[in-house]
Amino acid sequence: MNQDLVIQRFTPPLKLAHFRLAAFDMDSTLISIECIDEIAAVAGKKEEVAAITEAAMRGEITDFKESLRRRLALLKGVPASALDQVLRERLQFNPGARELCAALKAAGLKLVLVSGGFTFFTRFVAAELGMDYVRSNELEIIDGKLTGALMMQAWGDICDGEEKRRMLVQCAAEIGATPEQCIAVGDGANDLPMMGAAGLSVAFHAKPKVREQAMVAINAGGLEQLLQVLR
Repeated sequence: MNQDLVIQRFTPPLKLAHFRLAAFDMDSTLISIECIDEIAAVAGKKEEVAAITEAAMRGEITDFKESLRRRLALLKGVPASALDQVLRERLQFNPGARELCAALKAAGLKLVLVSGGFTFFTRFVAAELGMDYVRSNELEIIDGKLTGALMMQAWGDICDGEEKRRMLVQCAAEIGATPEQCIAVGDGANDLPMMGAAGLSVAFHAKPKVREQAMVAINAGGLEQLLQVLR
């Protein structure tokens, strides 16, 4: 049995034409890094921040908002130039990210980027991949330094698992689609609510808890393998 691509609770292939929207997590899903950990690395605080990230992704810290606030507090005073450095030197797309997004767009799907990460990075990723909708967190920067806080946006200040699910459902409704006609792709515990709402849930190199609950688990290789399941 191929453990690189695990399919459960349905019989492939599914009709690509059935789906109208695909929602993606960003950090460790579309891109290979956790941006907050890399900002911390530039600031010399990676170990402290990464330990909280890892526990949150595994679902050990169940309140994502709390875990994010704890990590952000450690970044207070970090120069905003650290963001540029991470984008320039560390951000890389995961294998198959461009191919999968291009194929889904060509098939007429709308693409949604929903991230517990930051607008500084989601803007770049969304532009590169042709995303139609984006929701993520806005870092507060005063006098060229991170304050350790987030800016309030029209929908709230922290995009957590529940907000990701709400965004998927809202974007689907906007284009006249049902959640059943949506694909959700993620890797961490805070992706489970949107994956649970979608007609097709996909775990990419994910934490065990997420792999178990997903209909498709891509455990090795690139994101483009999802296209083997969709015809």
